[in-house]
Amino acid sequence: MTLADRIDRYLAVVREWGAGLFHGLFTHPAYEKIEKEAEDIEDTFMLACFPDAFGIPSPVSYYTAELLPYLESEFEAWERRMWDRGSMLERKGEQYHF
Repeated sequence: MTLADRIDRYLAVVREWGAGLFHGLFTHPAYEKIEKEAEDIEDTFMLACFPDAFGIPSPVSYYTAELLPYLESEFEAWERRMWDRGSMLERKGEQYHF
């Protein structure tokens, strides 16, 4: 094995290690925060469309009921998430370590 091959192999290992370190330190936590924020926005939209599911009267329920066939696959999971969640403030506090 020549010196150039050993250097190339060493540089490949350093690049792989550096990429993993960058992903672990910077990229992965950002993805988690973005996913949680997107989930919160989706939950807010669903709550605005279907407040009747939680006993909140809404004058636009008749019109938003037309969206139910399109959101049917997400409705049950959303309803379960909303019942399990303590409050939106609790979720945001957990997200930002309060």
